[in-house]
Amino acid sequence: MSQVAPAITRSPADVVRMTPVSQAANGVCYASAGESSIGTLDLERMIAAVPAKIASALKRKAYYFVPLTVSQGEEILIADRYDVALSDNAVCHRNLNLGDSQCVFISTRLTDDKFSVAFEFYINVGHALVEIAGVSDEFSDLAWKQVESGTRGETSVDAWESRKLATAGGPDAERYKNEYFEAAFADTISIYLLSLFLDVDYYDLRERDYPLLAPSALAERLRKVAELFPANPGFEFAVLYKRRG
Repeated sequence: MSQVAPAITRSPADVVRMTPVSQAANGVCYASAGESSIGTLDLERMIAAVPAKIASALKRKAYYFVPLTVSQGEEILIADRYDVALSDNAVCHRNLNLGDSQCVFISTRLTDDKFSVAFEFYINVGHALVEIAGVSDEFSDLAWKQVESGTRGETSVDAWESRKLATAGGPDAERYKNEYFEAAFADTISIYLLSLFLDVDYYDLRERDYPLLAPSALAERLRKVAELFPANPGFEFAVLYKRRG
């Protein structure tokens, strides 16, 4: 019986050297290497969904969509295709500084659906924006009013945990409050971007580790983010409510 050859692995620097980078009309730099699970047209539209006002903050960043990003101790390797022998050590993404640029390697074969790949990309974009540009005061005011009114749930485990600590009244409450704003803002940006690219059923985002933010509260946050970062031409933002059967 013939055996399948193991996947070829390369260093991130080799992948960067060998892979041409494209720049979308919004300014986002990206590349695809190896046997990706997402097609060219889907990838182009996924990148194009990032509003120009957000993309302008992502200078000196490039996003590489690869089959597997593998962590082996201190070493990071990029596999050219899915390999079950490597999958246990694969990570969703890894940010690496190469020269004066940051390269973000996103694994596309840990899951084979574009929803998961897109969400991983948009989460990275959301956190990068917050790190570079900070949090909107308007968004922080809105989110904190929701907290003070007792709105249930949150948008991620980080937001949930930092919110609990911020409202506990300890000596570090202000620090946790700022961490909460950062997490909630990044989360909302990523969900907003995902909704521009795909029709998202909010309950597909549910997690076991924390209660999901009430839909009406998320809709308020999303509308605020849409005000701050209007969708590019060809993309539309809308919040639709439906009764679940």
